Amino acid sequence: MSFLEKWKPSVEMDRFRREFDELMDRFGFDREFFGGRERSALELAVETCVEDGKFIVRTDLPGIDPKDVDIKVVGDLLTIKGSREDKSETKKGDYFRREIRYGSFERAVTLPEGVKADDLKATYRNGVLELSAAMPKEAAPKEVKIQIEGAEQKKVEPERKPQAA
Repeated sequence: MSFLEKWKPSVEMDRFRREFDELMDRFGFDREFFGGRERSALELAVETCVEDGKFIVRTDLPGIDPKDVDIKVVGDLLTIKGSREDKSETKKGDYFRREIRYGSFERAVTLPEGVKADDLKATYRNGVLELSAAMPKEAAPKEVKIQIEGAEQKKVEPERKPQAA
């Protein structure tokens, strides 16, 4: 079950840019052909959920030293920031394919109402960063059944027993 988040046009524009860039890469177009800028080096994907009464944010950071990751909370905005350095000195032309991205990354996630920054705990295991905090009971998702008025309801006829001849 997911939480409603405030609509942020910049997030939608970033998603559109990422999808457009992937499309251009697939067809072999250079971004400069369209006058675009180079996309950010590393686009951080996250997942957020509620498990066992805890709000959890996970992101994959393979090959990144946790010391190079900065986690901040300002208001209700959790920001994960860092960088992956390219340690090789190989020239660009020596690669057949290069899909691993290097450079800086940043991602912001809105915390649900009631989740406190002081309660956040971070763990980094096998390249996965996980942040968790207790989810207040009043902020936990609730299931609400909605009765639709005016909808045609089907009548269920009682089952008839065959009569003996």
